[in-house]
Amino acid sequence: MTPFVIIGLCGVGVLLLSLVLDGILDFDGLAGDWFSTAALGGFVSALGFGGAIAQGAGAPQLVATGIGAGAGLLVGWFSAWLTRLVRSGATDETPTTRDVVGWDAQVVSAIPDGGYGAITVRRGGHTFRFNAQAERALPAGTEVHVTGVLSPTAVTVAATYDVLP
Repeated sequence: MTPFVIIGLCGVGVLLLSLVLDGILDFDGLAGDWFSTAALGGFVSALGFGGAIAQGAGAPQLVATGIGAGAGLLVGWFSAWLTRLVRSGATDETPTTRDVVGWDAQVVSAIPDGGYGAITVRRGGHTFRFNAQAERALPAGTEVHVTGVLSPTAVTVAATYDVLP
């Protein structure tokens, strides 16, 4: 059982190296993500710990090795799949002022008649704050809809429902 535990600990060491060195040790020329340090570390650690568990449950050495290899293939495949998924994931561009037209917002600083107040737009986990102008005075807390762009920091808004004076 001790050799399997040592193999498992070596696999954990490879996984830690893959986190610290961020793919420097990856073998880019060999089948992409299948030979990444994350996939190899997952395979080796699952082989070791899977074999140790099987041997601890009473399985003979050869059977424990087969069980460990099966566990290693499963974890190695999952690591490669997850690595590929993360690397190919697209990221959205940061929204610009013109992107907020049509979005809902909330007045955080009252908008006076003919003047500027402030609004907050929340979208995709981001909070954007803009100076805002409206056709009529709007108190803080009013739900608004962004109708246009005046500058990179200012927008025009309209109340989404009638506001009582």
